[in-house]
Amino acid sequence: MLNRQGRPTSITPLADEPAVAGAAGSERPPASAAGPAAAAPGTRRTFTGNRALAQEEPLLFEIGRPEVTGVDIEEPEPFELRLGGLERKAPIGLPGLSEPETMRHFVRLSQANYGIDTGLFPLGSCTMKHNARLNERMARLPGFADIHPLQPVSTVQGALELMSELARYLTTLTGMPAVALQPKAGAHGELLGMMAIKAAIAARGEGETRTTVLVPDSAHGTNPATAALLGFKVKPVPAREDGWVHLADVKPLLGPDVAAIMLTNPNTCGLFEPRAAEIAEVIHAAGGYFYCDGANFNAIVGKARPGDLGVDAMHINLHKTFSTPHGGGGPGAGPVVLSERLAAFAPVPFVRREGDGFRLVEDAGSPDAVGRITAFHGQMGMFVRALAYMLSHGSDGMRQASEDAVLNANYVRACLSDLMSLPFGDKPCMHEVLFDDSWLKETGVTTLDFAKAMIDEGYHPMTMYFPLVVHGAMLVEPTESESKASLDLFVATLRDLAMAARRGEAERFTGAPYLAPRRRLDETRAARQPVLRWTPPAPIPAQQAE
Repeated sequence: MLNRQGRPTSITPLADEPAVAGAAGSERPPASAAGPAAAAPGTRRTFTGNRALAQEEPLLFEIGRPEVTGVDIEEPEPFELRLGGLERKAPIGLPGLSEPETMRHFVRLSQANYGIDTGLFPLGSCTMKHNARLNERMARLPGFADIHPLQPVSTVQGALELMSELARYLTTLTGMPAVALQPKAGAHGELLGMMAIKAAIAARGEGETRTTVLVPDSAHGTNPATAALLGFKVKPVPAREDGWVHLADVKPLLGPDVAAIMLTNPNTCGLFEPRAAEIAEVIHAAGGYFYCDGANFNAIVGKARPGDLGVDAMHINLHKTFSTPHGGGGPGAGPVVLSERLAAFAPVPFVRREGDGFRLVEDAGSPDAVGRITAFHGQMGMFVRALAYMLSHGSDGMRQASEDAVLNANYVRACLSDLMSLPFGDKPCMHEVLFDDSWLKETGVTTLDFAKAMIDEGYHPMTMYFPLVVHGAMLVEPTESESKASLDLFVATLRDLAMAARRGEAERFTGAPYLAPRRRLDETRAARQPVLRWTPPAPIPAQQAE
């Protein structure tokens, strides 16, 4: 077909029949395989590829023209090049669009995306909760949005006071005496927490002997990766059928070589670890430290304080717990709270009140401290959003958010437990409920098939195949943001899909999604052979174009 400029395009009109799964990372597959989704049987194909308000949008490279721009840029005055021979030798060749075309292009792309503003986002372990617009307005105030990290401290007193207040909230909510705001995301915070533990061990003269970190089988993948990055040997703590870490499994692993345990609580199976305090006691008695992965802190804010459980270090994902946006690569924020045993090893800079003002402390005062882990002071916009969330909710509101998140997850669990199997029995869960694929046995439908069918119903899939300790895992986290009405529709949709699978309607699943802008890809091949550069399709012979 021809694009809007009358030039051939590789995007094909909708087909009348379901397409085969396209293989990403390969040459252009057959028509409709990597193109628009196949229409449902009996649906009329259209010349444009559009389906009424569901508009097909080709790639910018396919519809753009290098000679077009929506902005008039004046020719620069004569100047001397200072690029040392590295200047561009040929036209850049980037496609351009007129101003209306540019607006339409990106609006249409946004309409092909799914986000929390579109509908319920059940992705477990990577919470997508409602991001209040109030938070966004506060983050755009000139005093926060326009400051520079190298401004004189006297000109950013309001920003420093906000950071100090955020730190006060985080230490109060966790029961921990110190916090480092600098980490840029959860994994970065996790790295800092373990760096502080390593520094503390080195300060005791045990850096050469305490080289092992215990990591449960159900941990987030970043846990063993972080420990290994810092030079520790990782020793797994085996998973049991009830989904909990048991004291009896931890004790035999303890010894003079153990530096720490990295435990997620609530854990990745959606369960609270009932032996966490006892595990902390035996770790401390053995001379080690208790690192808690705080990715799921949103389930216990206002209900339990990690410091009371014996935690020495814990990162907090502001995007999960305190509603700052995440996804698409950032920006993120992963502050780390530290116990009294680790507070002296916190990185710089940190905010300190002095008289009527605030200053940034650049010298930790301890030769054993971690030092600087990032160029500046963290993500200011994320700090503003998080504190706005805290102030607007108050302590009682944040506690209710945790209670509602747990209530919503248990509501979904109760409504689906008769159709979908629960790997750890029908015990109450925390903020997310975990199903496995044993109920799909002999239906011809896999976890992936079920998730893809959810797309046709207008839902983003839940987390699939994680945690790894559960076969065919389906992890659902509705968050506290959802009303009972939205949960009821979500539950009814999953019940309809589950009953269709049990009735043997495998074709509804194995080719899904049928109605999305694109069909199912060969995801393994796409990951192993990604196409990172667009190349124009071969010209269409004139007789075919006619």
